[in-house]
Amino acid sequence: MKETLYVLSGLLIFTTLAPHLPGKHWLIRVWEFPRVQQVVAMGVVLALWAILPVSVDFFAAITIGILMAAGIYQLFWIIPYTSLWSAEVERYSGKDDEAATVSIMTSNVYMHNKNSAGLINLVNKYQPDMLVTLETNQRWEDELAELHADYPHRMACPLENLYGMHLYSRLPFEKQQLRFVVEDGVPSMQVDVLLGKQTVTMYFLHPKPPSPTENKTARPRDVELAIIGQEIAKADNPVVVAGDLNDVAWSPTTREFREISNALDPRIGRGFFNTFHAKYPLIRWPLDHVFHSKGFMLCDIKRLEGYGSDHFPLLTRLALSPRNVSSSDRKTEK
Repeated sequence: MKETLYVLSGLLIFTTLAPHLPGKHWLIRVWEFPRVQQVVAMGVVLALWAILPVSVDFFAAITIGILMAAGIYQLFWIIPYTSLWSAEVERYSGKDDEAATVSIMTSNVYMHNKNSAGLINLVNKYQPDMLVTLETNQRWEDELAELHADYPHRMACPLENLYGMHLYSRLPFEKQQLRFVVEDGVPSMQVDVLLGKQTVTMYFLHPKPPSPTENKTARPRDVELAIIGQEIAKADNPVVVAGDLNDVAWSPTTREFREISNALDPRIGRGFFNTFHAKYPLIRWPLDHVFHSKGFMLCDIKRLEGYGSDHFPLLTRLALSPRNVSSSDRKTEK
């Protein structure tokens, strides 16, 4: 029994240290994702050390101490996404007609999912101003055509490689651009829309994840986020970034993206809003994101009902504050 506890403790300690190993291979970077699950597992193993009839000699005490330190370290990454932390984005409490607002639904549909009617029902129920769909191919484009009457402004990039993307909007586009920032076959979309009297730039992203079936390393994803982050830092307009970044909110890459861009995360101080994996409750983390520049306030953010995809949709409603700051302020304020 004691040997089993050593093995379990050693594995949890190793997976805590693994993301700091040199390199960007998926076998290294994947351990940035399950920090919540690791904390729970560490708590269970520490409880077993306490309640099982095993002797705690010097080596066992060292192992327990290191395991406790690893648990505290993991908590350091995830606690900001709980109610124990101060909210980073102020809640908007005014009336709807006192500020320009925009609601954005992001949904990775899972290309092989046949339940397009489920997504249409959610769109009709929640009536977002903008809908971005990921993994949508030509079949999905055809089946979502009934949304066109309510969403006259659209961008389409149907692909059969799991990286198709479609944008449906009630707001007209002042500018629009389909981009392949790092990899051919991995699109992103960029549009300018008018909120009130203010032009807002919207980025919609879906970089490939590091995985054995996709990119072997995290480098393309990390490079794309760095490029977009640098663009946001130089932007004159308020900015919103949304999509499935194939990265968790607490990873070093996403933290670096936010530091480069000065983007804010409305989930900080509010919750994880885990969107993946919809079918396995014990293996969930926040892969779908909305970030924004200063000058926005949060009206609401919620994870919506599933409809057969491996992702839950995420609905976020933001208000452009009358106290909107300039680009130069965004670059200097922390």
